Amino acid sequence: MHDVPETHLGGMAAERHGGTNPRPPLVLLHGLTYDRRQWGPVLRELAAVDPGRRVLALDLPGHGGSPRRDSYDLPELVEAVHAAVTEAGLDAPVLVGHSFGGVLATSYAARYPAREVVNIDQRLLVGNFGAALRRVEPVLRGPGWAEVWDSMLARMHIDLLPPAARELVRTATTPRQDLLLGYWHEILTRPAEELGAERERELAVLRSRGVAYRYVTGDEPDPAYRRWLESTLPAVTITVLPRSGHFPHLAHPAEVAAMLAGTAGPA
Repeated sequence: MHDVPETHLGGMAAERHGGTNPRPPLVLLHGLTYDRRQWGPVLRELAAVDPGRRVLALDLPGHGGSPRRDSYDLPELVEAVHAAVTEAGLDAPVLVGHSFGGVLATSYAARYPAREVVNIDQRLLVGNFGAALRRVEPVLRGPGWAEVWDSMLARMHIDLLPPAARELVRTATTPRQDLLLGYWHEILTRPAEELGAERERELAVLRSRGVAYRYVTGDEPDPAYRRWLESTLPAVTITVLPRSGHFPHLAHPAEVAAMLAGTAGPA
């Protein structure tokens, strides 16, 4: 796949791929501390199975080539993505988000036209993660903040990835204290029940609009979370790509590209 020049849309660094395929465009949203380079393996596979498909890969605010902001609260990020989507001239795209990008994709689709959401390994309920994050908040706000991120990385099972993918995870990332505190601000300051109710409202909007939703994960969801997700969004599709840890799109790029090639059907 040829290198694609960087452009700027809605104040964010971006890459635009394809352009001749009339099917619904894809908008790719990476996870916290990473950038649009994370989608390289999937984009290479997608070019083979869905040539010409329009794709917009963004660097989220504060990541990659996108400038930093004073605030990274979710509603502001949704507006930033929408500005980029609008400037790119994309109509009702398929939102694909990994990790934090999965929450962002979900929230975006509840506010603006979207054909489908593909959430890659991001639980929508903060639950135990939020409780653990609040316990280590003093460390996160101090000089040893990197210890918190390193401990999380250790649980993402990067060792399961192919060597090239492991290198991508290791190098295509810029962990910074301001990013972690900014993107986790709502988890640290709002009750988990309040955030969960917000996600439920968003899924109810998607259900009422008939927006398709696929949850792609590296492990079978725990029964309680599966019950919650399927009761809140009965038409959800759950796909488990085993032995991929937190990065199913890097462990199985061909399978994920095939999913994306099948999203939303004809334009």
